[in-house]
Order: sequence, then structure tokens, then C-alpha cells
Amino acid sequence: MANATPVRVRFCPSPTGNPHVGLVRTALFNWAYARHNEGTLVFRIEDTDAARDSEESYEQLLDSMRWLGFDWDEGPEVGGPHAPYRQSQRMDIYKDVAAKLLDGGYAYPCYCTTEELDARREAARAAGKPSGYDGHCRDLTAEQKQAYEAEGRSHIVRFRMPDEATTFTDLVRGEITVQAENVTDYGIVRANGAPLYTLVNPVDDALMEITHVLRGEDLLSSTPRQIALYKALIELGIAKTIPEFGHLPYVMGEGNKKLSKRDPQASLNLYRERGFLPEGLLNYLSLLGWSFSADQDVFTIPEMVAKFDLADVNANPARFDLKKAEAINADHIRMLDVKTFAEACEPWLKAPHANWAPEDFDEAAWAAIAPHAQTRLKVLSEITANVDFLFLPEPVFDEPSWTKAMKEGSDALLRTARAKLEAADWTSPESLKEAVLAAGEEHGLKLGKAQAPVRVAVTGRTIGLPLFESLEILGKEKTLTRIDAALAKLTA
Repeated sequence: MANATPVRVRFCPSPTGNPHVGLVRTALFNWAYARHNEGTLVFRIEDTDAARDSEESYEQLLDSMRWLGFDWDEGPEVGGPHAPYRQSQRMDIYKDVAAKLLDGGYAYPCYCTTEELDARREAARAAGKPSGYDGHCRDLTAEQKQAYEAEGRSHIVRFRMPDEATTFTDLVRGEITVQAENVTDYGIVRANGAPLYTLVNPVDDALMEITHVLRGEDLLSSTPRQIALYKALIELGIAKTIPEFGHLPYVMGEGNKKLSKRDPQASLNLYRERGFLPEGLLNYLSLLGWSFSADQDVFTIPEMVAKFDLADVNANPARFDLKKAEAINADHIRMLDVKTFAEACEPWLKAPHANWAPEDFDEAAWAAIAPHAQTRLKVLSEITANVDFLFLPEPVFDEPSWTKAMKEGSDALLRTARAKLEAADWTSPESLKEAVLAAGEEHGLKLGKAQAPVRVAVTGRTIGLPLFESLEILGKEKTLTRIDAALAKLTA
């Protein structure tokens, strides 16, 4: 579905630390909106903060975008008509625009010291007045400027806000009006000449002809400032239009607080390391503020793109629910064909995740157990503990599982189960189930109670993959040897 005006959106993170899931949600909505509308996604790097930005974080950002399956039409490694796409390489552009804003009277030098600003703000608060910048340097004469310069004062550059209210229609929240007294003149260039976010972000959006700015709710308060700057840039012939804005809802963590970078569950790397599928994670993140339909939470990413509409984005905060994220990821694991699932598990079947020697890994056993494992996992990293009994020389007993399963009389049950398993037909799991069921009946136990000691003896845990299929794949000899080891441990 193509719009009359081609859609151009941007994703513009700063390369500082590990990517945040809220940042990924913003990238997803921009990417999906561009793809739904057959538009253009511009990937831009906001790396003007030399103290916080790093090349390592930049490379991590690109790697994360690739892992998530996002492609971009303009940006790093792709290029485009508005290159360069790293702000650190665009400083001359910002310097030129700032000079034009000063020359046109849209901005002015401000010589106020931090102490003076703090004192005037405190006085304004004490008087019950707005405590924003009071316009002290707005209309300085040439002589006053010269006097400040003679004192050796440095200056920042402030943008001159209009005196009237700003009204705009937010694509998520509807019409918003902000009164002039609530948006005072603001800095766009530091005293050392470095441009601020308040300048570089709108300038880049203007020069890159961005049509829709979809970003977090935390940036809503800056929108009136940016709209005023856009109007100035249009009058200077730098911008063509003001983009439409859509402010996405907060992602909330524990205790009704906004999910911050410091929250452990906020880091994208956590989900990669635990073995979330990109499709599963993106499916869940898309539900943080958007709805596919009233009765469907699980869908493919192409299905999401086909249905994505900003009209369906909810302005209310969205709560991050790890259990629901895991459940949706489990659904996506089950949607894979077995071969793709087996390949996806490979990193967790090798060091450093696996605790067995490489030569003990049995490809045939893995191929046989994979279909059963696929129905049980929430995240791929769980595969290691679920299949280690196949590849370890002997099981590693989980002590709580041992204590829970090995009750009084378990040794007698295990001896009976061993005898019946030794006599069973090992070509079908049903035969092995009948053997353990018969052993349980001799001791007055139902299958659930009877199989628990057998499971712990063979796998080391009370919970795992389907037991009788596991025994068949492990084989008769290893199964009986492990039951013997468990009996020795019980009677020691």
C-alpha cells in the first residue's frame, strides 16, 4: 500500500552500551511502518556525544539490527543520497545551519552563567512562576554583547521560540496544544561550539526529508521546540516540510516504573544469550503498544508488517511481561521445521554452553531427540540441560530433584523397573512405558509416581523431555547402567 507522499522514517540510536528492548520496539515500529507503506527506512547513528559513544557499541548496534532481521534502505554499510549517516561526520553541516539561524535572527548568543541561570530559576519558582529560561539574552544590543565578550564570557546559542502556542496532531495521541510559556528558548549549540541533540536531530530529519517521526513518549515534550525549528528551517530554505509525529507508549518494568537501561530485563543481549528467536522476541515487543487482533497474539513478522497501522497503536503504557515473552517465543520455536530448530540449537550444544566433551556428542541421538525437545523449550538455551543426559558419561544429579524423587522404597521400585526394562522390547517407547507402569503396579504406584525415580536415575532431573522416548534414544545398556548407579547411591 503506497502513500501519496512516499513514507520516509528513521531509526536513529546512539551507540552507548547494550541495545535496550524499548529501543528495539521503536526500531520495529519504524521498520514495519516503512515496509507496510513501501517506504524508506533511514538508519542514522547519533554519535555526537564523544564521552559516551563508542565504536564497540556502534558495531554492536549493527550486529543487533542484522540479528533481528531489520534491513535499512539508507544508512551505514548501505549509503544513500543523504550520506554520511553518522552525525559525528556531519559537524560542518550543523555548524553551517547554526550560523544561518543566527544570521536570520532565529537564534541568538546567550552569555548567562550557570550560577545566574540557577539563581533566576530559583527566584521564579519562589514567585510561583515558570522556571524555564527567562529570555535574559534575547534582545541584547551589540554593545551588551561586546561587554560580555570583554569580560571573557563564553556563550551558547539559543533558539528563539515563538510567542504563540504550538498545536500539532500526534499520530498516536491526537491533537496536542502546548502554551508558549511552557516552552522557552533552548540551547542548540554548546559554548565549545559542539551542536546539541536539539539541533542535530531536526536538521538531519529535515535534510533527509523524513516524513514521519515515530519515537518514544519521553521525547514528546521536545516536539513543540522541534516544530518551531522546522518552521525556521523552512523559511531559510533548508527544510521542505514538518514531519508528522507519533509518540509511542512507555514500556514499563517492575513497580510501574519505566523500563530503564539499568533493568536486567531491558538488555537485548540477555534475550540473544538465552536463546530467544528474533521472530519470537519481535512478536512479543510488537504487542507493547500495538495489537494484531483482539484474539491473536502469535503471528509471523510478515503478517505483522501486512497489518501494521499506527491507528492501532495504543497511547497507554505497556508492561513488559517476561513470562508472556517466553510463551510467545515457545510458540515460535514450535513453528520452526525440525531441521531449522536443530540448527538454531547448535550454539548451545557446543562449548561454552555444553558441559560434555565434543567427541561425546552423538549426531544421531540429537537428530532423534530434537523433535521431542522442540515441543518443550521456551528458549533455545534450555536445550543444554534437557539433552545432557544423552552425551554425558553419567548423569549429573540435581540434588533437589534427587531428594524429591527418591522416597522410601525407591530402591525396591528401581530394582523392579530395571528387571522389567531389561526384559522389555526396546524398539518402541510404548513398550518401555508398559514396563515402568507394571513395576509401579507391583508397588502400588501409578505411572506418575513410578516414573519419577527412573527419570532422576537416568537423566538427573525430575523434569525433562518425554521419558520413554528419551530412554529409547539413550539405549538399553546406558539406561540399565544408570539405574544401577542410582541404586548404588541409594544404598551407600
